Amino acid sequence: MATSPVLNASTLTTSPTAAEALEAWYKENPPVADANPNPRDVSKADLYSKDLWRAPFAEMRANAPINKVEDSDYGPYWNICDHKTIQHVEALPELYSSDVNNGGITIAEERDDSDFQLPMFIAMDRPKHTGQRRTVAPAFTPTEMKRMEEEIRQRTAEVLDSLPWDKEFDWVDKVSIELTTGMLAILFGFPWEDRRLLTYWSDWAGDVELSLAPELDEQRRVILYEMGAYFQNLWNERVNAEPTPDLISMMIHSEAMKDMDQMEFMGNLVLLIVGGNDTTRNTMSGLAYGLDQFPDQREKLQQNPDLIPNAVQEIIRWQTPLAHMRRTATDDADLFGHQIKKGDKLIMWYISANRDENVFPDADKLIVDRENARRHLAFGYGIHRCVGARLAELQIRILLEEMAKRRMQVNVTGDIKRVHACFVHGFRKMQVKLSKY
Repeated sequence: MATSPVLNASTLTTSPTAAEALEAWYKENPPVADANPNPRDVSKADLYSKDLWRAPFAEMRANAPINKVEDSDYGPYWNICDHKTIQHVEALPELYSSDVNNGGITIAEERDDSDFQLPMFIAMDRPKHTGQRRTVAPAFTPTEMKRMEEEIRQRTAEVLDSLPWDKEFDWVDKVSIELTTGMLAILFGFPWEDRRLLTYWSDWAGDVELSLAPELDEQRRVILYEMGAYFQNLWNERVNAEPTPDLISMMIHSEAMKDMDQMEFMGNLVLLIVGGNDTTRNTMSGLAYGLDQFPDQREKLQQNPDLIPNAVQEIIRWQTPLAHMRRTATDDADLFGHQIKKGDKLIMWYISANRDENVFPDADKLIVDRENARRHLAFGYGIHRCVGARLAELQIRILLEEMAKRRMQVNVTGDIKRVHACFVHGFRKMQVKLSKY
């Protein structure tokens, strides 16, 4: 890859945030109300930012777990809503492709005039997917998790000890973002003082709503090029150095990734940043919100900390931080009686599968001792299952354990703002106050 100029954080774009830019765009371009909205078009961002998504998915699981939406802001697509069918689709990666050249992994389509494609290994099919995944997988082995546990625990303790007990604060900003961006900085060997850039880039990279606004899509491109240039400098600094455990060094010293072009490098950065930031961040926020919503379950967990490992799985299931993944059919297929055509877009709604009553009784309730919580699909299934799942679980477990040590109870007290998107499912803001139990 080519050498990039030396960058300083002060010269980089740091505002507006993706959420602020999208909100301003909607004010200038208010959406036209659909006179006959399709209740099964669950790509509407309002369903998630207003927390209205449960009912339409419940209706589809009951009556049409596989159904086609012919017209949406993102074109026609198939809804795949139940646990069984999503596992089936994920188990056939040659037939149902993740490759960016076939459409990629989100509901959003590339603009016809866009040459800005970001290949990443989650949006690749075999065999290329296999080689690149194997490159970064060593960063997430049980051995590495054990090595990092003490540092994660120390940082979590420091963050919790910095929180006020006598006034409201934003849990998303002070805890969820701080812990996950710090973890990403460690994984990348990223300059600590610039770590909040990772949150900024993650939001611009992961918000599929931006694709609806061409001018914001262009702004997103500029910001991600800046991200690429910053990481290029880190690459250049390490390219002739001895191998180290950080992800950039692993890429440099691997046959599968050492010769990536600029777009592929940026694509894999986006994958690792969004995957490591948005998912864990929003589960940490969902943890605070969910336990507040179910005080009986919170008390059960407080009285029995041995339930924490299982509660981690249940919180991930209940929150489901990425609402969907997409696949594209590479050939005609029969999907449990439904005729899928080559080129059709299938949207696997993890957020719905994790509420499938056939698998999870009382699925809308958070149950910290749920026996089969591990069957959730929040990390995907098959060859594309999240490579960083163990790290996410570790961070959430340690957060719960350190809260328990302090007998810390998080009470949601004020303003809650959810992500306005059908891909990332989470929180922008959550006012809370702490109490002891």
